[in-house]
Amino acid sequence: MNKQIWKYQLQTTDSQEVKMPEGAKILCLQMQNSNPCIWALVDASAKIERRVFQTFGTGEKISKLSELKYVGTYQLLNGLVLHVFEWIERHSPQK
Repeated sequence: MNKQIWKYQLQTTDSQEVKMPEGAKILCLQMQNSNPCIWALVDASAKIERRVFQTFGTGEKISKLSELKYVGTYQLLNGLVLHVFEWIERHSPQK
């Protein structure tokens, strides 16, 4: 089983699905060319699954925190700071 690092560009939106190989391990979240991106260690031969990410602004209320796993924080050029979490249960997100 060979592993590779893949990049996934995120949208600046409340909730989004990202399709990646099962078992992908998220390594980091950073800005690249003004776009938020996740880098993950993946097994390219693994079955594809959907993963759901939720983005919150600083000061925004977060419910169901026990069902979320922190991924990282990024800043936009306009000064907005956003924090990305992944839904642990892989279910439909609700704020």
